[in-house]
Amino acid sequence: MTIIRSILLFLVAALAEIGGAWLIWQGVREHRGLLWIGAGIAALGAYGFVATLQPDANFGRILAAYGGVFVAGSLGWAMVVDRFRPDRYDFIGAAVCLVGVVIIMYAPRH
Repeated sequence: MTIIRSILLFLVAALAEIGGAWLIWQGVREHRGLLWIGAGIAALGAYGFVATLQPDANFGRILAAYGGVFVAGSLGWAMVVDRFRPDRYDFIGAAVCLVGVVIIMYAPRH
């Protein structure tokens, strides 16, 4: 159950961080205004909070593993929201990152 909770927290964190960055991008680059920027800032703050809920007590480990989730999540977001079409190397790179997440977070430790 702890691993499932951890994975769900990573997914929520990815949604908050990637979504927050996208909202700020829309507010600034697409000239959608301060409301979009403010929503992005709030989402990024939520990401920071969600990361603290991970069951592992090591900030560095969580943040390192989250980097892999962020890479894969960013490609997924781009596919769904921006209609980006990743190539096979994008998929391979994301898979390598996710393998890294599993090793960093869920390898048995003594």
